[in-house]
Amino acid sequence: MDKYIEMLGSINCKEDFIEFMHLYTSATQDKSLRTYFEALTAWAEDMDGYYHNTDNDMPENINWDFIATLLYAGSIYE
Repeated sequence: MDKYIEMLGSINCKEDFIEFMHLYTSATQDKSLRTYFEALTAWAEDMDGYYHNTDNDMPENINWDFIATLLYAGSIYE
């Protein structure tokens, strides 16, 4: 089983999510999906700056595992 799939269910923080996304992106064969995942991951890595620069509060209690599962499931769902 791929490492990124093994991570699902145990992604507890932004850093775990970013690790998942890097692994999943590198395994993704679809070029447009890979490009989207790369952009999404880059934004997640820099999101603190976005919230700081826009004078908005950083969201609390983000369910990183749910987001990862949603992205994974959406990419394989028929």
